[in-house]
Amino acid sequence: MRAIRKLWSVISTVLVVVIVLLAIALVGVRVVGLTPFAVLSGSMEPTYHVGALIYVKDVEPQDVEIGMPITFVVNEDLLVATHRVVDIEMFTTKQEKVVDENGKPVLDERGKEQFVEVPLDEPSYYYQTKGDANNDVDGTPVYYKNLIGTPVFSLPYLGYLSSWLQTRQGMIMGISIALVLVLLTFMPDILAMLDDEPADSKKSDKDKKKGKGEGDSEEAPAAEATSEAEAPAEDKPTEN
Repeated sequence: MRAIRKLWSVISTVLVVVIVLLAIALVGVRVVGLTPFAVLSGSMEPTYHVGALIYVKDVEPQDVEIGMPITFVVNEDLLVATHRVVDIEMFTTKQEKVVDENGKPVLDERGKEQFVEVPLDEPSYYYQTKGDANNDVDGTPVYYKNLIGTPVFSLPYLGYLSSWLQTRQGMIMGISIALVLVLLTFMPDILAMLDDEPADSKKSDKDKKKGKGEGDSEEAPAAEATSEAEAPAEDKPTEN
């Protein structure tokens, strides 16, 4: 039983370490400002392999440089992609329609609406991107407000696990594994209790038998003393 308890202790310790490391890799890194994303396509091969998990840190729009890989939101469906920047356009002004005091557009001599350049509150950036494995650049530049950050490093295969855990089946399996881990963690203590209980029972029985034996040895001299005290009384002569 002691050998089994030791084996369970080793297994539970290894599992705890593995689960803790996975939890840090999948979730805990957010504490230090990194956001993990799974690589689902091969557009950035061989830099980022399919199934890898990339870790993205925040980056300011003005700090993005040509040649830097960036992670960004592609569309309104919140699809996320990571491609490399091949060109950057910065705008400090924008065109606004000229209107009259009634809010109607002012037309020029050709009957077209007039526009005027006005300064922006902050520079506006557009990033032209391209996948390392793609032949052509992306069709639509990335607006700077869709920028998430830039990848710092990646871990192979963890992207498969991350994507699977986000499915219904993966969530159920993940919870089940966590419950089994809790059981394995406390299993050595349970086995220790079961192992110690028979020993305590045997010790209690032994103490009872010992106590009974000591009680008998203490009563014997009392009986002998009584016999010795009564014996002379029988031989004592009576007075007439």
